[in-house]
Amino acid sequence: MSEKIEVGQILEGTITGIKPFGAFVSLPNSYNGLVHISHITHGYLENIADAVKVGDVVKVKVLTVDLTNNKISLSIKEALEKPKAEERPKPRYSNKPKKEPEAPVDGFEALMKGFLKDSTERQTDINRRLNR
Repeated sequence: MSEKIEVGQILEGTITGIKPFGAFVSLPNSYNGLVHISHITHGYLENIADAVKVGDVVKVKVLTVDLTNNKISLSIKEALEKPKAEERPKPRYSNKPKKEPEAPVDGFEALMKGFLKDSTERQTDINRRLNR
């Protein structure tokens, strides 16, 4: 393995620390990098501790390298094979069509009249306060 870390490389590292925003990974040749929480797993991950813990050995893909600022951005999910559709975690939202709100009996005109009345009352109240 070369001593230089390059974008696109797949490396093996050890999780050395966990924060709510990501996991720190120790890499070969005394390099360290960060895996942002969005790059831990495919799909939504609410708590990073549900996926990794300190001491875990993981494969990571190098996303960016900025050695002048000692920053290496890594991805665990990009080092893994993307799961098939049926294996992917279910989304937190529903795919069911949303129920349209029921329109009032009088329809759009009644809504507009109500809005205009409310707006006029508010404007009158503002004008009264300004004239005091």
